[in-house]
Amino acid sequence: MKPIVWILPTFLVSLTASTVAAQTPAIAAAEARVAHAYDAARVQGPEALRAFLAEFPKGADLHVHLSGAVYAETFLREAGEDGLCVDPEALALVKPPCNGKFFPASELGGNITPARQVIYDKMIDSLSMRGFVPSAGWTGHDQFFATFGRFGGLKKEHAPEWVDEVAARAAAQNQQYLEIMQTPPFSHAARIGYQIGWPTGEPDFAALRQKLLDAGLRDEVATNRQEMLAAETGRKALEHCGTPQAAPACQVEIRYLYQILRGNPPEQVFAQTLLGFETVSAALKDQEKTFVGINFVQPEDGLISMRDYTLQMHMLAYLHSVYPQVHLSLHAGELVEGMVPPEGMRFHIRQAVELAHAERIGHGVDVMHEDKAPVLLNEMAEKHVMVEINLSSNEGILGVKGTAHPFPLYRAAHVPVALSTDDEGVSRIDLTREYVRAAFDYGLSYNELKTLARTGIAHSFLPGADLWATPDNFSALGAACKADPTGSEHPSAACAQLLQTSEKAAAEWELEHRFRNFEAQW
Repeated sequence: MKPIVWILPTFLVSLTASTVAAQTPAIAAAEARVAHAYDAARVQGPEALRAFLAEFPKGADLHVHLSGAVYAETFLREAGEDGLCVDPEALALVKPPCNGKFFPASELGGNITPARQVIYDKMIDSLSMRGFVPSAGWTGHDQFFATFGRFGGLKKEHAPEWVDEVAARAAAQNQQYLEIMQTPPFSHAARIGYQIGWPTGEPDFAALRQKLLDAGLRDEVATNRQEMLAAETGRKALEHCGTPQAAPACQVEIRYLYQILRGNPPEQVFAQTLLGFETVSAALKDQEKTFVGINFVQPEDGLISMRDYTLQMHMLAYLHSVYPQVHLSLHAGELVEGMVPPEGMRFHIRQAVELAHAERIGHGVDVMHEDKAPVLLNEMAEKHVMVEINLSSNEGILGVKGTAHPFPLYRAAHVPVALSTDDEGVSRIDLTREYVRAAFDYGLSYNELKTLARTGIAHSFLPGADLWATPDNFSALGAACKADPTGSEHPSAACAQLLQTSEKAAAEWELEHRFRNFEAQW
């Protein structure tokens, strides 16, 4: 096992001495100039650093929920188009008719009256974390999760517009890849699950799976796949991809993670999870560029989420054995002291890694409350289980920031980490903001930020071989490209062959190419 370096300030931990890829002298000199400019911008303050990092290549955002990534302004405009109503007391969107205390959402657009402007502003606050201040009995956790129930009723036909908004924002920040979480229709699967019921004793997952399949659970797979294909096709049409008028967002590659709602009874959770595995498996088999993996969502501290956590991990363990090609990233450890009893914080991340075989962990905030936490950190490092770090989300929902966040401990233990946004629309942020936070809160160097970006792409669920010789070590390219300057426009024949056959290696090479272009400007 690698020893854990128990030092909180990460600028004292030399983790990047061996993470600089092979470079020509000119490229190395350019990187040194940019690192100097970065240090100067950091001294000037957050705004100067944001301007510097706006075009910094950020690689991937691997933890982003579609419904939470769209800004409230978009939802309000679309609510007017859809004929939805506004409940001015609950500050929520509701379905028509707009009579009595409700009024048409269309009144919040165009030539808005002063009175409606007040409601519009309050609606933005209600549908997001903007201006939120915790109060007695209403925490950031409460506000955050309440927002999702306030913008219901919007037509699913808006999905291409939502994906386009997220992709356009990513392109403007020099991101190249997104894995977006979305929940496709599952009512048919849930209905079958309830009809079959849940056993009173130890569940036989194989028998339950067969009963669900025999009852027609696969009937919903085509609908699930078509919904994501429509979202992708629609967003590319909006962006004029493949034409001379193509928008920059066309350069953002997108894949999807199938969201499972874990706060429901086990008969529904298992049925929806099976549907998710069937859908993702079919998409991967057909090399369809939509679904690549599974994730469980909803508050981890919920009654059912806590009660059935181990049961759900066993569900995933079984389904992983049947569908090993389906990737798995799991929300785990999104908890803090006082939110649940202490014993509820001792095993979630470990079971996600050891039982469910999660390849990535989302949040992982309570890792130091796990039983034998140092051993778990070493295990995650050895297995290369990456942690998706959501700094602004963790502060807004859990009140965790700075040295109270385990981000430095993960890095000190050599656990791979990458920055992500979680719900940038609800949190009113973007990925650049997360890089600025990481730089200031943890004293990261320019090369350490490059390592975060490289780690994100390396741990994407894109298919194919890795570009690098050793996982999470960005000092040497693999055999096919070892003689090539990283990210060059004209790779050797062997390297070009790898890039043509591996989507992951191609994405990693593209990131290196973007680094070269970014650094050449200085």
